[in-house]
Amino acid sequence: MARLSREESRALTRSKLLASAAAVVARDGYENASIDRISDEAGFSKGAFYSNFTSKEEIVLELLETHSLQDVTEIAALIGDTRDPAHLIEVVSEWAQQRAVDPSWGMVALELFRRARLDRTFSARHANLFRAQWRGLGEILLSLFPEGQAPADAEALGGVVFELTYGVAAPFMKGPTTRELVRLVLMALHRAYGKQPVAAPAKRVAAKPVAARKRSRA
Repeated sequence: MARLSREESRALTRSKLLASAAAVVARDGYENASIDRISDEAGFSKGAFYSNFTSKEEIVLELLETHSLQDVTEIAALIGDTRDPAHLIEVVSEWAQQRAVDPSWGMVALELFRRARLDRTFSARHANLFRAQWRGLGEILLSLFPEGQAPADAEALGGVVFELTYGVAAPFMKGPTTRELVRLVLMALHRAYGKQPVAAPAKRVAAKPVAARKRSRA
């Protein structure tokens, strides 16, 4: 086997640390995850961790950024080329239900944001964490509506679905499922805004009586 270059070796170490962090924070939560545990389960020292990441916060931010964009790629692949509204709504609703079975990622994000607020490390990177994800799905959902007739922009449409998917209450409640909530919202929006507006009939100009036309010519 060819010896890895320094860059390849570092990329491999970074990849293993990210995989370990994903497993640790999903299992233990953000607050209980530690750099020691992440490093140990990846098979590296803390020194290797700090050669790649400055803090636990940084590695989890990168995980959430990667994970969020993978969601959009996954949904787009499931939908394929079809833009049939009923099919699109069912695919997105079913995806949301499957993803909501494991609420850990939503809870990790909430813990991360809470800790960043307390530690005063909340930055633009935190604030913009999910915007690309929301826009990506929203651009797909815009096909539910005639051009210019959507009730909101792409970011807001995608945000509705992802907030319902990763909200931490639904998986623990005996009530409407995430699938039902997402389907309800998308169907309601499509019924309200998804039809081409009917053009108003052109106003007919009444013809002037013959006598009036003669007077006007005079």
